[in-house]
Amino acid sequence: MIQKVDTAVVDPISSNEIYNAKVLESFFEKIKKNESHNNQKINIVHIGDSHIQGDLMTNEIRKDLQRKFGNAGRGLVFPYQLAKTNGSYNERFRCNRVWESYRNIYPQRNYPVGLSGFGLWRDSGGFVLELNIKDPAYKFNSIKIITPGNEEMFDLATSSQTKFIETTERKVITHKIKKGEAISVIADKYNVSIAEIKRANQLKSNNIRAGRILKIPTNETQAKNIKTSEFVSLNLESDSYCHYYNSEKALDKIYLIPGKKASKFELNGIVLEKDSPGLIYSGIGVNGAKYSDYNKYPLFFEQLKALHPDLLVFSLGTNESYEKLESGNYIKHLREFINNIKAQGINVPIIVMTPPPSLLRKRPNTYIHDYTKQIIEIAQTDGFAVWDLYDEFGGMEGIRNLKATGLIGPDWVHYSKKGYEKQGNLFSEAFLKAYDNFKSKK
Repeated sequence: MIQKVDTAVVDPISSNEIYNAKVLESFFEKIKKNESHNNQKINIVHIGDSHIQGDLMTNEIRKDLQRKFGNAGRGLVFPYQLAKTNGSYNERFRCNRVWESYRNIYPQRNYPVGLSGFGLWRDSGGFVLELNIKDPAYKFNSIKIITPGNEEMFDLATSSQTKFIETTERKVITHKIKKGEAISVIADKYNVSIAEIKRANQLKSNNIRAGRILKIPTNETQAKNIKTSEFVSLNLESDSYCHYYNSEKALDKIYLIPGKKASKFELNGIVLEKDSPGLIYSGIGVNGAKYSDYNKYPLFFEQLKALHPDLLVFSLGTNESYEKLESGNYIKHLREFINNIKAQGINVPIIVMTPPPSLLRKRPNTYIHDYTKQIIEIAQTDGFAVWDLYDEFGGMEGIRNLKATGLIGPDWVHYSKKGYEKQGNLFSEAFLKAYDNFKSKK
């Protein structure tokens, strides 16, 4: 086990504990009060890279903590399918139109990259974006739509209604061709043109044969009912952060449709909540992301307020190591990230997860070892807690065992489903242990 070292104190701690957990006391106090009164929602936001985008680790944490503290909803979701990438298994999105997308790992552009680390947009309407909840535990009563500048770009609908439009059309009759009868004779008989008969029957020439049935568009008209489907817009409300809808009935499906006043459509995220107190655990992840990628886009930090976080958890570092970023610069980017959050008035406890072990070009990833050491060294002075995933998964010596037990994938970087779920369960265990310690001291 790696010895946890601070600049002021040498403090080795036992296996699977959160280091510097005293910074979490205000958050634990809020949970403790909610256990007694059970009257509010508590929001945890977990920000990271591909380890978080797929929602395997975070889904385990979400389930574990909601079993203990109550399920107040799914939290932030994003239509990753429309950005042609992977996402959570808890919900599915479909759309009849193609969307443009961009993510924060690419060179900085003037695109609406915000809360989810992605930007998704269209310059025209005509779309119906369907959201389906696959896990019944996350049926929702409240849906919030996050857009740049909180612009009113979308309407919501839960169903469509059928309409019948009355109109008229030309009456069409039929004529059976007699032997020796020419198309010109038939046209004269019904007082229509040869061209109209040919068009109605898709004829390329004037040649016709006896016995065939022709459609004849007459000059008479007849009534016709046209059946159409139209989505019924719901009444949305708004606050400083989003436009939202509350339903008395729990929903598992809803449609985003073009807002009546909008000419462009940009989506940064959707928040789903229940009409019940408890815990909401939102995950924000981008494959390949680093702290510096999030730092590029001020909109991310502005929109983070829409989630009303009570606790933040960070899981970044693997991608920095693959760019061979020195630990000093890694810490610089981490501190900039925290400062950007605090500049938005978000002053809540933070847990930094150290990156998990991996190989770097078939050799132990010493960069992650260095990041872990530096994170622990600055934790007390910078005022955040640390959960040492690197140590829990064996550190420098553990990588081979992770492979042997099927926890890490064939690239020796990404983990298997089993591996991510184990990470989530271990974190939940450490979190609940820290909370129990807090209560016992109280």
